[in-house]
This record gives sequence, C-alpha cells and structure tokens, in this order.
Amino acid sequence: MVDESDVLSKLSEVEDPEMKMSVIDLGLIYSVSIDDSHAEIDMTLTSPGCPVAPEIMAAVHRSALNTEGIDSVHVNLTFSPPWDPKLHASEDAKFELGIFD
Repeated sequence: MVDESDVLSKLSEVEDPEMKMSVIDLGLIYSVSIDDSHAEIDMTLTSPGCPVAPEIMAAVHRSALNTEGIDSVHVNLTFSPPWDPKLHASEDAKFELGIFD
C-alpha cells in the first residue's frame, strides 16, 4: 500500500528551476494525503507571481503520478500560509539560501 512518504520521496526529485533546490527542501509541499490510489497535494510557490508556476506544478503532478500505486493526482495551489523560508525550508536549504538562525 502506498503512503505519504512514497509520494514525498518522488517529489524530492522535483527541483525549483530558479532556486535549483527540491520542492521538498524548500518546503513548498504543505501536505500529501492518500485515498486508495489517489494523491491530494497541497503546495505553494516561493511567490504568488512565480513565472515558472505551471512548470513546477506540472512536475509535481508528474512525479506524484509516477509513484507506484498512485493512479490519480490533484495538486492544490495555496498561498495560505505564505511561504517563508525561515519556517518552511529544510536546514540544508536555509544554509544554501544564507539564512542562519
């Protein structure tokens, strides 16, 4: 049976083309829920005006769909809460972004 970690593993391969970091490390994936073979993904972008939004969302959709056991995916784009790298990014991403707490 597929679970959230399987989908997250696939999503870690998706890179923000401008930031050159994975959407997982950046903290752009807010949640993944699985219902049978359907994945529901809540995600955000680094800014509402992100010029590569369609590309990132399509890559997230494709990667999740490539997870064994997933037959359908819906990607929900949200800006609530607004993305804040200090709160959402991994420690490695914060380091790469020059954020030192």
